[in-house]
Amino acid sequence: MSILKDKNVLLGITAGIAAYKTASLVRLFIKAGANVKVVMTPASKEFVTPLTLSTLSKNPVFSSFTNNEDENDVWNNHVELGLWADLFLIAPATANSLSKMATGNSDNLLLAVYLSAKCSVYFAPAMDLDMYKHPSTIKSIETLENFGNIMIPAASGELASGLVGEGRMAEPEDILSFIEKDILKKLPLNGKKVLITAGPTYEAIDPVRFIGNHSSGKMGFEIAKAAANLGAEVIIVSGPTHQKVNQSSITVIPVVSANDMFDAAHLHFNNSDIAVLSAAVADYKPKKVESQKIKKKDSTLTLELEKTKDILASLGKIKQEQILVGFALETNNELENAIKKLKSKNLDLIVLNSLNDEGAGFGGVTNKITIVNKNNDITNYSLKSKTEVAQDLMNEILKHLDA
Repeated sequence: MSILKDKNVLLGITAGIAAYKTASLVRLFIKAGANVKVVMTPASKEFVTPLTLSTLSKNPVFSSFTNNEDENDVWNNHVELGLWADLFLIAPATANSLSKMATGNSDNLLLAVYLSAKCSVYFAPAMDLDMYKHPSTIKSIETLENFGNIMIPAASGELASGLVGEGRMAEPEDILSFIEKDILKKLPLNGKKVLITAGPTYEAIDPVRFIGNHSSGKMGFEIAKAAANLGAEVIIVSGPTHQKVNQSSITVIPVVSANDMFDAAHLHFNNSDIAVLSAAVADYKPKKVESQKIKKKDSTLTLELEKTKDILASLGKIKQEQILVGFALETNNELENAIKKLKSKNLDLIVLNSLNDEGAGFGGVTNKITIVNKNNDITNYSLKSKTEVAQDLMNEILKHLDA
């Protein structure tokens, strides 16, 4: 899944022949999961129709300050459009529009939106070779880059005039890739590897039965998504769960037992920068696993259990520069037990859940946590969705990275 998923993308189209490519560009943004709105200069409508772009974007197309066909002359609020956007792409960006952007000349809706935008602004120049090389165009581009705007370089190729050289607007696929890479490289976990354990473990009694718990894995998967959205490469070692994820930067390694999870976690830990062990790992497993299904004969059945390997403690013993985060689900002496676990297992952070808190624990969509760091700083959070809890945890981890 693209880093553009759920982003609000505002596409500005100016009057260049390359405007015909914007239909493909809108489709690519939509396919990436973005929300798209289009603003056109009046002259650009000669190159591509608003109906096409409206149909593809599933939103009205804006090209003037008012909708003149509406008897009430509804105002298209350029400020609201600018504030709506998470990013603003102007493609094609003609020499004329670049000059107006550089000088603050807002004689149409698109330029007024540009001056109102608070988000990142990308522009993809498109013009003939001599125009692209002209000192005034070079100065406009330099000015815009000094404003913090980001140029998507023009490509070389055959131009509308018949000349061959620079000035051809980058292809839609290349524009999308450029923006994705630019967003990723600015994210705080770009280049970091995050290991997450999630879900329950199932400890076999016989070929049919097992010892397990009610963990859904949702908390771990939300943490994985939050880390990936911050630019990390994520590996989830997950016990049996119905949770799904569709992000290219997240790899799911399915396991069943505590021993499977132990092996997988150790395999990937040394290459990780951050490890968050949110799985509900069984503390005990049957000492003997029957090869055949146990028949119901007696009124009682005794199982001899033995301890499973402690994944968190074992990683705490070998950790070097990694940030190691554990979870503690407690029912009594919650904070005391969590701090004890933090210290004994050499953790950097521990996330405390209490089953005494309504809405916390297994199976639900909400959680209520307390985070304790290795300096014994305690932060209490209110009941929130697990998506929000994951973001709170990642914010705490980022503070730890910066410390």
